[in-house]
Amino acid sequence: MRLHTARLEMLSLLDSLGTVRAVAAALRMSPSAVSAQLSVLEAEAHTELLRRAGRRVQLTTAGRTLARHARIILDQIKAAEADLQGLSGQPAGPVRLAAFSSAVRAVAIPLAARLRQTHPKIDLEVSELDPQASHPALRRGDYDVIVTADFVDGSMPLHPDVHAIPLLTDEIVLVMPPSRATSDAPVDLADFADAAWSVDMPGTYLSNLVTSTCRQAGFEPIVAGRFVSYELLLAHVEAGMSVSLLPEMAVDRRYHVATRPLRRPLTRHVYAAVRSRSALTAACQIVLDELFDLATTSAHDWRDGPDRHHG
Repeated sequence: MRLHTARLEMLSLLDSLGTVRAVAAALRMSPSAVSAQLSVLEAEAHTELLRRAGRRVQLTTAGRTLARHARIILDQIKAAEADLQGLSGQPAGPVRLAAFSSAVRAVAIPLAARLRQTHPKIDLEVSELDPQASHPALRRGDYDVIVTADFVDGSMPLHPDVHAIPLLTDEIVLVMPPSRATSDAPVDLADFADAAWSVDMPGTYLSNLVTSTCRQAGFEPIVAGRFVSYELLLAHVEAGMSVSLLPEMAVDRRYHVATRPLRRPLTRHVYAAVRSRSALTAACQIVLDELFDLATTSAHDWRDGPDRHHG
C-alpha cells in the first residue's frame, strides 16, 4: 500500500468541510477531479473510504480513521520542511494564527511586534476569528495556532486531534454607562431586566452569552443594538444607550464605561490550540511559548489598569 499525500489532503479536507464541492473550492479544482482522486485513494487503500448518502458522500469508519492519520502525516511533513528551512539555527517560516477580536488586540498584535524583534525569520500572519469558528478552521488546516475561549457553560468540547494550552481566565462583567454605576458591589442581572442591551450578531459567542445569561436571571434581554465590533458596542454603552455583558479582556479602556462583576460569577477560559503537539514546527513552538508569556503579562495589564470599575 502506497498512499499519495495530495489525495490524503483531499480526504482530510472532506472530513472537515463535509462536501466534495467544498473540497474542490478549497483546492481550486473541479468537483469531478476531486471525486476521481478520492476514488484512486480508495484503490490505494484497498478499502471503502466513502459511501454515498443521496447526492452527497460520507466517510466510512475506515475513511474517518484514515483522515485522522492524514492530518498527522501532513503535519509531520510540514514540520520536517520547516526544520530543514531552519537549519541556520533560528526558527523560521510562516505561522498562521487566528484569535477572537479582544485577544487579537490584547495578545496577538503584541506577539507579532515582539516576534519581529526577537525572531525576525518567523512570519506570523494574524487573523480575527470567532471562537465558534476557530476549531473547525484549525482542524481543516486553515491555521497553525488558534487562540480561543470555551463557552462559559463548558459546552465547547475538544476534538481528540486538538491539543490545548491554557493561557488565562477571563471574568464576565456587566458593562454600563458610568451614570448607572452607583457602587462597586457585584450586580444582580435581574435588576437590569428593563434595560436596553447591546449584543453581537445572532448565533455568535457574545450574543449567545448575553441571551443565555439573562434568561438564567429570569428575563429576555431587550436588544437595542447589534454590533460586530466591540468598539461600536462600547461606544453605544458609553453614549448611555445600552448595557451589555463582556469578557473583561474585551473592555477597551479608551471608552468611558463602568464595569461591575456579577453576583453569580461567570468566567471563561482562554487557551491556545494546535492540531498535534508532536508535529509542531520550531516556529510554532516559539509562538506558543511567547503567547503564554504575553497572556500572563497582558492579564495583569487589563485587570490592574486604572479605573477598572469606573471606566
